[in-house]
Amino acid sequence: MNFLSRYFRRSAASLLLLLAVQVSALTALAQAQPLRLGVMLPLHDENGDGRRMVEYYRGVLMACDSLKSTGLSVDIHAWNTPEDSDLKDVLRDPAAARCDLIIGPLYSRQVRALSDFVAQHGIKLLIPFSITAPALYTNPNIYQVYQNNNDFNNASVAHYLKRFSDCHPVIIDCNDSTSKKGSFTFTLRRKLDERGISYNLTNLKSSEEAFSKAFSSEQRNVVILNTGRHQELGVALAKLDGLRTSRPDLQVSMFGYTEWLGYTSRYLEKFYRYDVYIPSAFYTNVFSSQTQRMQQKYRANFRQDMQQMLPRLAITGFDQAMFFLRGLRQYGKAFNGEASQPTSVKPVQTPLLFERVADGGWRNRTHILVHYRTDQRVETIQ
Repeated sequence: MNFLSRYFRRSAASLLLLLAVQVSALTALAQAQPLRLGVMLPLHDENGDGRRMVEYYRGVLMACDSLKSTGLSVDIHAWNTPEDSDLKDVLRDPAAARCDLIIGPLYSRQVRALSDFVAQHGIKLLIPFSITAPALYTNPNIYQVYQNNNDFNNASVAHYLKRFSDCHPVIIDCNDSTSKKGSFTFTLRRKLDERGISYNLTNLKSSEEAFSKAFSSEQRNVVILNTGRHQELGVALAKLDGLRTSRPDLQVSMFGYTEWLGYTSRYLEKFYRYDVYIPSAFYTNVFSSQTQRMQQKYRANFRQDMQQMLPRLAITGFDQAMFFLRGLRQYGKAFNGEASQPTSVKPVQTPLLFERVADGGWRNRTHILVHYRTDQRVETIQ
């Protein structure tokens, strides 16, 4: 009996060891298997959309190349899907159904077909740009990077109230009939009223005396314009210069819009002077060594420079591909991009952090403030 007990104990131990070896071998084999990535975007040279998406796709390729050094290989299939294309023709390709991740589409009208396809085949779908995707609320396979304007404005207002609740808001009417920033200023004013925070209204056309009366001598003033255009921003900065001349002790900060990131070459010195905060979903630090290395590598690989636009599309593709491919390798199909699933990916330009939308898919909730400090440094506050 003792002999049999010892025999079975030894046999059980041997079996467990054998199973452990087999599991280890299967894990190593799984890690050696390439991830299958599909890209369905307008990849052509016929118009601006095509040229922009070609640059984005090149960033995806650069990410896949970088991942090779970590032992992660990627099997890439790319399909050209211009605006007038029927995705059903593309989705008949057997390679599409074998993907672990599909990036696309660019056009909102193509989302429905891709949504149905990934739901049928259990594939993750990364929508890199479109903000119109009703299927997001019902399809758990969908990941949307950009927030709609309403969500982004609400996040910006929340950021403002958290950081500037003890400051004096000065809202400047810029007389821009084309402005689309009214939803932000309306929401901000409503929240200020609810909290009992007083604010002053003034106008770019106000006299120097009337303009000055809108500012507090006891509190830090935060200036908010009701337009994102550079013309009115330039006038507002000039009026602030005049105000500072007559009231040099005045504390002034500014709370702007993502468009202002494109004006830094023109207004950088004044952004520093007026302690500017800009809400955004990205920040392209063109002076960082990481960004410069990417630009040099892009030039070496593709014999041309990235387009001078914000965000840099190649870096956008690089960041998104790195985040998802590393996440899929680390967590498998369970990866969803939440904070509870950290990866070692450090974004160059676009931080990503996803949250569930109702009972459906996932939306990136990252919202940063780009802060141009008075000591002439730039920080990002997430």
